[in-house]
Amino acid sequence: MTDKEREEVALFRFGVISDLVGATRLHPGERGRLIKEKAAMRWNIPHSLRTRVSENTIRRWVTIYEKSGRQLDSLKPLPRSDIGRSRQVDEDTVLSLVRLRKAKPLLPVIQLIEEMELKELVSPGYTLRLSTAYRILKKAGLSGRLSSHPVDRRRFEAEFPNDIWQSDVMHGPQVLVDGKKRKSYLIAFLDDHSRLISHAQFYLSENLVNFLQAFRGALTTRGLPRKLYVDNGAAFRSRHLEKVCACLGIALTHTPPYTPQGRGKIERFFRTVRSQMLGGFTGKTLNELNQDLDDWVHKKYHQRPHSSTGQSPLTRFSHHLELIRKPPLDLEDHFRKEVRRRVNKDRSVSINGRLYEAPTRLIGEQVGLLYHEDQPDRVEIVLSGEPQGVLVPLDPHINCQIKRDIKPATGPLTSVTSRGQLPFGRKELR
Repeated sequence: MTDKEREEVALFRFGVISDLVGATRLHPGERGRLIKEKAAMRWNIPHSLRTRVSENTIRRWVTIYEKSGRQLDSLKPLPRSDIGRSRQVDEDTVLSLVRLRKAKPLLPVIQLIEEMELKELVSPGYTLRLSTAYRILKKAGLSGRLSSHPVDRRRFEAEFPNDIWQSDVMHGPQVLVDGKKRKSYLIAFLDDHSRLISHAQFYLSENLVNFLQAFRGALTTRGLPRKLYVDNGAAFRSRHLEKVCACLGIALTHTPPYTPQGRGKIERFFRTVRSQMLGGFTGKTLNELNQDLDDWVHKKYHQRPHSSTGQSPLTRFSHHLELIRKPPLDLEDHFRKEVRRRVNKDRSVSINGRLYEAPTRLIGEQVGLLYHEDQPDRVEIVLSGEPQGVLVPLDPHINCQIKRDIKPATGPLTSVTSRGQLPFGRKELR
């Protein structure tokens, strides 16, 4: 299992136990009830055909996580001890079957297997049987029909501030950018208990970078929630967001597809924004739009009683300030993106087309690179979990003038030029 796959399993395990290790203390009876409910559920377990997690396993994950000082790495599975043993299918075959089913949802399973074999998508040494294919597709949620029975929906409300945050994106008005009209998007975070807006801001895109920036602003202003409730959009399904939430001890929960009712409170807030705030907007630029939004939220929305709670959001939120979890001092570091690279022989590594120089001792090593996308000049390098300093942007003109200590060749001189060597008879720059 690769490091990326082990991290995916750790994120899944944290999602299972997040309710049990959160900020709210649970009574023994309630804790046992939650564990039994989780053991009775069917899970989509990464890189496994199993769908159940036993009570003892859940308790073991909680113990491991707590004893490690709440470190996400403690939930990573240990390296396999049965390497070399035969299994029914490997992960590459499973992923290929799932992708093919998504591309051809109406094709019978037996024909999917035939096409897999025709395109040589079944890994050598394995046989994809019909029963195995059905089990894989069922686990991935790609088999069967949707039930026509009524769904049991119930109104809920978090007991305390920052127990649950709801977040979503609203399509906003057009604004002028460099003389051209562009669509705006409102990204907002709402506290389920008080209806307070932890952060709201209009952007020119609803991508992951903007969502993480808004999320960081919400955490800085209002502290850490126990659970973040979002929909199934591309930005909300990213591994980067999952890791940020897991490292901060925040359970990331997604609304089932095509069921916006679960985010009713944030949807209601968006309707209020359209009818009250945007109705009086007279500006043209994105900055003017955000300034009007900020004034309306803090001077009007937060101050007047909410129709459901009978209290203003700010008053209701401030009743239990002692329960608010403060963000860590290194909050910014939790939002860094991580990529893995192998250091080249010339000490260079590349990120998004930009070249950096690593220390000589790391040549040939597989390293992790941590960086903010809006700060490409500052990249930290990590090897086996240990920081190795900050990378230096590569400047080939400066490198041309640096003298290198290279032992002379034992054989006759040749005119071949390589890095750190000069053609015969040419003086080195000083």
